[in-house]
This record gives sequence, C-alpha cells and structure tokens, in this order.
Amino acid sequence: MAAIKVGISACLLGDLVRYDGGHKKSAFCADELSRHVEFIKLCPEVGIGLPIPRPTIRLEQHGEDIRAIIPKTGADVTEALRDFADRAQSHLRQISGYVLCAKSPSCGMERVKLYNPETGHARKEGEGIFVRRLRELHPAIPIEEDGRLNDSHLRENFVLRVFVYAAWQNIKTQLDKATLVNFHTDLKLLLLAHDQALYRALGRFVADCQTITEDIAEAYIRQVMTALSKPASRANHTNVLQHIQGYFKSQLSAAQKQELSDLILAYRQGEQPLLAPLTLIRHYLREYPNTYLARQRYIDPYPNDLKLRYAL
Repeated sequence: MAAIKVGISACLLGDLVRYDGGHKKSAFCADELSRHVEFIKLCPEVGIGLPIPRPTIRLEQHGEDIRAIIPKTGADVTEALRDFADRAQSHLRQISGYVLCAKSPSCGMERVKLYNPETGHARKEGEGIFVRRLRELHPAIPIEEDGRLNDSHLRENFVLRVFVYAAWQNIKTQLDKATLVNFHTDLKLLLLAHDQALYRALGRFVADCQTITEDIAEAYIRQVMTALSKPASRANHTNVLQHIQGYFKSQLSAAQKQELSDLILAYRQGEQPLLAPLTLIRHYLREYPNTYLARQRYIDPYPNDLKLRYAL
C-alpha cells in the first residue's frame, strides 16, 4: 500500500508562512501523525504570491457574496484563492485528508470572522475561501482544523476517516460489484458504531447496485464519510462491542463471557476506555479466529501507536 498522503496548512508543520511571519506548529501532526502519513504542505496565501509577512486578509459579506479582502489595500483576493485550489489539483487528488489552520480567511473550516464592510462588525460564521473550494472539488475528503484536533474524540474521528478514505482510494480505480461488497463488508461494524440509520441505508444501497458507475461510487463514499463524520457515542460503541461478543458465545467459558460483559459495561459507564474491552476482544480473536471479525476495520482502524482510543 502506498504512503497515505494528507494535505496540511504549511504553518501547522512549523513553516514560517503566516501573515505575521510566524507559524502554528501542531505537535500531533508534526510529531505523531507524521510517522504514518506523508504530508503535502500548502499555504494558499503564499501560493497566490502574497509576501511574508503580509497585510491581513478578512472575509467580508457583500450582499449574497463573501469576498476575501485585504483591508490595507482594498485588494480582493477571492478568485486568486479559489484559483489556487484549482491549480493545486495535482496534489489534492492524491490526498486522503486535510488539516487546516483554524480561523484563517483562506483555510478556516468554520467560525471564521465574517465582517460587515460598512459597520466593521464581525460574526463568527465564515468559511475560508480555499477550503470552500476544496469542499466543492472533493466533497467526500475528510478535513479538520488544528484546534479541533486537541479534542480526543475529534482527533480519533479524523484519523479514522483518513485511513478509511485512503483504503477507498486504493480500490476505486478498479471498482466492481464484488470489490464494493468486500469494502463495505469491512466497514460494517464501524458504520454501525457511527450511524445506524446510514448503516442500514448503505447496506441496501450496495445490495441494489448492479453496475458500479463513477456517480454511484461517489455517492457511496460520500455517504460513508457522512456516516463516519460524527464521533461514535458510548452507547453505539457498547452496542457494537456486545454484537462482537456474540461471535464468541460458543467458545468462551461462562467466566470469560462475564469478564467481557463486565468490561463492556465498565466502558459504557465511563469507568474504562474503549481500548480496554477491545484489547480483550483482540485476545479472544487471536485465540478463537473468526474470518468476519478479523477483517472488520472497527477492530484495528489505524496504527495502535497513535493511542487514539486511550481517551475514548
């Protein structure tokens, strides 16, 4: 499998490219995630030819339109930022996710200050120009902001989606019904943990597919990414863990069943992290192999050394 590539705002890897000549280095990205992905660094503002340091850009509401304006000069760089995303397509087509710099008028994913140019008042309702174009070009791609990655649930959720999307990219160029069914089968317990309604809907969608067109493939992966975009709740994880336990009902002793049940309940009540029952399940899976469970991405969705399930 080729290296997983992830786009990232260059300042988050320590590059001195911000408007003030500084950076916003993300320790998680630079020191941990970098062990498992190849980052592709981009800075849209530098990419359109702005200097370092540079006058600030702000988002302004002009009627129904949102523009990126440099207040000091009055220059409108909206189209330049959108065009930069178009020019970066050779890179963007390779990536399996994107980490963005929060609050940036080019890269901010949400709650960017949006100004009224007449009053100067701002409300936190904007979205960066570059990221808006990124979503238009690649609506299924997982994206996240650096600040939100400090939340353990959002961090785990983003990395999970990146690894699922990377697996999808590896098969989508040679997609047929059998390949789609196999891919979907691997995701079943993961989807069940995140969105039960979409889990059922996607099962029907795959079953009804006959010829896999590009439009069908895009509709499928967008639904998968939608289902996975919300972190799974303790209740849903508990449901999946109990479902998995059922696969061992013929192999485990009464004492072993009780031990696993108690551990799952302790997780449900917040007394144990998700890793605790999963570690015991992995132990039983090695002792009593099960082909269906062994292929489930829910069991091992990403490298264990990222320790993302320690705090869930």
